[in-house]
Amino acid sequence: MTARTVPVKASSAFQSRRRRERIGNTASLLLLVLLTLLVMLPIWWIFRSSLMTNPELYAYPPTFFPNVWRFYNYGETLEYFPFWTYFLNTMTIILPSVLGATFTATLGGYAFARLRFKGKNFLFCLCVGSMLLPTMVTLVPLYVMWTKGLGLSNTYWPLILPHFCGGGAFNIFLIRQFVKTVPRELDEAATIDGCGYMRILFSIIMPAIKSAMIVVALLKFVELWNDLLQQVIYINYQADFTIVLGLSLFKGALKSDWSKIMCATCMAFIPGVIFYLCGQKYFVEGIVMTGMKN
Repeated sequence: MTARTVPVKASSAFQSRRRRERIGNTASLLLLVLLTLLVMLPIWWIFRSSLMTNPELYAYPPTFFPNVWRFYNYGETLEYFPFWTYFLNTMTIILPSVLGATFTATLGGYAFARLRFKGKNFLFCLCVGSMLLPTMVTLVPLYVMWTKGLGLSNTYWPLILPHFCGGGAFNIFLIRQFVKTVPRELDEAATIDGCGYMRILFSIIMPAIKSAMIVVALLKFVELWNDLLQQVIYINYQADFTIVLGLSLFKGALKSDWSKIMCATCMAFIPGVIFYLCGQKYFVEGIVMTGMKN
């Protein structure tokens, strides 16, 4: 009698635990869906507003869906908002900056993680400590250097060249953490085969830290895409405006035509969203693995 009772109780406890796990998973899923909807609500509200007329935007109570889906608003917006000109100007800055920042950050992270040289720890602490330096502290000296010293005012060079120095201390730190997860035995085996530092970097390290390099590229892309301050300082001619500058000018010109402003806003953030979606897998992987090994 006792031998039969024990399996029945164990089975009942197992089923009860499975039931609690199912309820917990369902509740977690519903919570995540709710949070996702809350995050997406502002994006939907901008898109929905871009398809409405101004009287509909000011109507109370507001409607969640437009009565008529006016996609022709985008065509009318493009007559006043030269999106493709601004887009090409923006990519002229972003593409070399992202490539340069990713490559030089990889070089710096590899040097701090693998090479032995005098003062390495001090230089790394100095590099990481530079993240505490506010942007405003260096804004005026850099402007004087680029405009008065080098004569590069009203050009894209002040917005491109600084990113060929690692693109920021965080990028170097991120690459370093990833490089440290690669076994040193691979380096030693390659050295025995006659490989130098650069061959090891290109043949062994870079394929192993591909996700970290994509994270650096994504972060740099988003940073430059939204960088209004630097572009306002160095770009003065409307023909050279980027998307963020063009959007600011467009908003100031229209003032109260919010439907067209929302159309321009949607066109401004869609390329960034597409770029992020293409690399979101590596972005999540890179953020999760950062700091796993010191």
